[in-house]
Amino acid sequence: MTQIHLSFSVFGLNSFLLKSLKILGYEKPSPIQSACIPYLLSGKDVLGMAQTGSGKTAAFALPLLNNINISLKFPQILVLVPTRELAVQVAKSFSDFSKYLIGTQVLALYGGQRYEIQLHALRRGPQIIVGTPGRLLDHLKRGTLSLIHLSSLVLDEADEMLRMGFIEDVETIMSKIPRKHQTALFSATMPNIIRRISRRFMNTPKEIKIQSTGITRPDIQQSYWIVRGRKTDALIRFLEVEDFSATIIFVRTKNATLEVSEALEKNGYNSAALNGDMNQVLREQTLERLKNGKLDILIATDVAARGLDVDRISFVINYDIPTDAESYVHRIGRTGRAGRTGRALLFVEYREYRLLKNIERIIKHPIHEIQLPKSEILIEKRLQNISNKIQEQLNNKNLKLYKSLLSKLKLKDGWNFENLSAALLKLVQNERPLIIPPDKKSSPLSFKRNSFISFNNQKKYTNNRRFLNNKSNKNYKKMEDMILYRIDIGRNDRVEVRHIVGAIANEGDISSRLIGNIRLFSNYSTIELPKSYSKHLFTRLLHTRILNKPINIKLMSSVVQIKENKRRKFIKSKRI
Repeated sequence: MTQIHLSFSVFGLNSFLLKSLKILGYEKPSPIQSACIPYLLSGKDVLGMAQTGSGKTAAFALPLLNNINISLKFPQILVLVPTRELAVQVAKSFSDFSKYLIGTQVLALYGGQRYEIQLHALRRGPQIIVGTPGRLLDHLKRGTLSLIHLSSLVLDEADEMLRMGFIEDVETIMSKIPRKHQTALFSATMPNIIRRISRRFMNTPKEIKIQSTGITRPDIQQSYWIVRGRKTDALIRFLEVEDFSATIIFVRTKNATLEVSEALEKNGYNSAALNGDMNQVLREQTLERLKNGKLDILIATDVAARGLDVDRISFVINYDIPTDAESYVHRIGRTGRAGRTGRALLFVEYREYRLLKNIERIIKHPIHEIQLPKSEILIEKRLQNISNKIQEQLNNKNLKLYKSLLSKLKLKDGWNFENLSAALLKLVQNERPLIIPPDKKSSPLSFKRNSFISFNNQKKYTNNRRFLNNKSNKNYKKMEDMILYRIDIGRNDRVEVRHIVGAIANEGDISSRLIGNIRLFSNYSTIELPKSYSKHLFTRLLHTRILNKPINIKLMSSVVQIKENKRRKFIKSKRI
């Protein structure tokens, strides 16, 4: 059983780190921190299973920083992460923790950032490198990064790197570092290939397992709402009745981030979109506004929110349901941090009920259904809010100045203070009226819960490939929504599909689930990418390299596009 420590001081961390922790508001170590810090301080390897939000960054950063040699201006700590967002987040955490360790330098290396910037930073001699596998491997092959002085290696979110096709790159990087080093590997799940890596590269690691966030987070109240009517209208109602510090709303696409943000702004909410099209400067400014309270609501995609860590977030809304339980756990892990309580709400359309049941089954935790807040509750909430505002003004010392203006109002005869108060109340609540018509009675549902279960067991849906080509499935990529590209790397270059998926997902800042068919030929390959992302992706991928070879991405001709569409239609007809 993991021993829970009451204070970070019991670990023997140096006074500079303890000072940083105090300033940052860290009081009690989390279970993963209590378990990992002693082992890593003593130089042992650690194999940890923990979800996002468990505090694992501090679990490896604090002990490794404690043991660092500040006078040595070479990389001593290397942290591998799957995405640039997480690289930036982890690097910032290292910088925050090492604030009083004068002379410590942290550098994030990831795709999408100019090489000149990274080369200049590398020449300054950073001791801590946090990066994505593709960009790190590229620097190693160019000879611009040396790991001969490396003493500690961390693999963060190893299962996510496996899913994105980076594991071979990870193994290549691990084979290029000194044999005598300390390794910490963290993963939400532990598939066989991750186990194999631990056996090959780690020295009798201490295994630490912190139960899944989705199972052991009683401080996060989880619920779902069956969608009836317009989702944006329902979203406004839920936000209005919920008391929250800050909220993150998860959607599937970048267009949805803009649409939802626009709807919220029209209703007076202080919100902003966060998606892959934003440059790093604008992204950092948006997150800083969220952290300091100048922004209350963030609408984001899964990819854009990777690595996001803001303590203020107390409410997470899954506006679009995730397609897997792992993404759901990552999402709700954005709330209930640092010992605080949190709420998570999931919007579920009728056809998505199977996804809800799958999430419940995997996280082994029931998600309770709730109803849309009724008009009576909205009226009560609005009355309470306006009452609080009026009471605050009644206690204002400057009220006498406004009393003198009453006699100067050129109102017609017949008014009294009661009528005047009512008129001003109506005026101030113009956008959100206090009088709301009663809700219409919703028609009874035309299905029962069990009907979804029996639907999933029908014989014609037992073939997974058949199901993936069913148009009712949200993951199905319509041909007219995709554009075909050519890249100058193929079988002769020993490239595999996973290499292409990993590079496109990371360098292009796009979810791997949005990537369409990939076909490998001798000297080139073709890849289908979403039409809505085409301009953004083409710009980002122009200088991308796979296996250290430039891909030279090009748009395929319209004739080839038509032939590919016909081929897919033919294959689909054969399956049917």
